[in-house]
Amino acid sequence: MFAYIKGMLDYKGTDSIVVEANGVGYRIYTPFSTLEKIGQVRETVKVFTHLHVREDAMTIYGFLTQEELEMFELLISVSGVGPKAALSLISTVSPSRFGLAVITGDANTIVKAQGIGKKIAQRIILELKDKIKKEQLESFDSDTDTSSIPAEGDSARSEAVSALMVLGYNHAEARKAVSSVYSEEMDVELIIKKALQVISK
Repeated sequence: MFAYIKGMLDYKGTDSIVVEANGVGYRIYTPFSTLEKIGQVRETVKVFTHLHVREDAMTIYGFLTQEELEMFELLISVSGVGPKAALSLISTVSPSRFGLAVITGDANTIVKAQGIGKKIAQRIILELKDKIKKEQLESFDSDTDTSSIPAEGDSARSEAVSALMVLGYNHAEARKAVSSVYSEEMDVELIIKKALQVISK
């Protein structure tokens, strides 16, 4: 219903804010990461929003960035993950780190969030892994040379390239770094670690 709400920050609490826009005060529930950076009361703010509708309530959730909003909407699409758990995870892990954790199957990073146990973390990974990898493939520029993309069977190398792209590196530099360190006996996490060392030199 709302893509975002822009207005004056009227109130800032421990788990929500009130933004006044056109004479209406909207209570918006936010992750701690948004509360930390949103600014001060009386300042003009812009919050990307999701309207969550239930039989007994309509609740607005808001985020400082489009990436956090997209992460929230991915999380609540997972069976057993509600808005509260999604906010907890966004407060704990950045969208790029979350994407990397899902692609590499790193449940330990996901369970750091309050209210998310091992079983739910594994379900998040299972249900979102293909979605996040698909988004990365769709983000390639139209002039990307698809012949340079690792073959589907070469899953460790392909996942490492996707993970680096989640972290913000373009396809060309991600593929080059992965290719320079790759060997068949390496797992995904080791490939990523070595590739990041190459990129940071």
